Amino acid sequence: MSQTQQLPVIAGYNDNNDPVVEQVSAIAVEGHPDQFRLEKSPVFVRGLASGDLIRYPADNTGGYELLEHSGNLSIRVFSKHNIAELDQALTPDIELIDGTRDVCSPGVLIYSVHVSIGFKKIEEVITAVLKRFPESVWYYGNVYDPEDGQTPLNWWQDLASSV
Repeated sequence: MSQTQQLPVIAGYNDNNDPVVEQVSAIAVEGHPDQFRLEKSPVFVRGLASGDLIRYPADNTGGYELLEHSGNLSIRVFSKHNIAELDQALTPDIELIDGTRDVCSPGVLIYSVHVSIGFKKIEEVITAVLKRFPESVWYYGNVYDPEDGQTPLNWWQDLASSV
């Protein structure tokens, strides 16, 4: 069994045009030294979620190439509240819809939930809890085009048509 590796992936660029790098947790795919399956959804790298298959390194601005979506949605929750309280309130509800908490750090929670649960259900669960935490916001990490943040990527439609 392969060991977890930390891959330095470019999450974006700061005002000085220096790369902002996030260490992404992944497991090498046996027989493919440049392919990795993500163990967790990243905090800042957009377009990826746990279980996704990537080629690393790749000669592009992010340093990786997405080869296959796992079907998981990356959900990023940012908060000025006590993250432990938010974690206690939100994580059990995410787990009830078969989601997992990937990251719990000061100010941020990252979850992975399979797209088959449905966007509406996921949004209802998150919105209901965050009403009690008004200084918190959430975003999908791999639903919208990283360039404009608005255009749906629609990768989930490929999954739905293959079933």
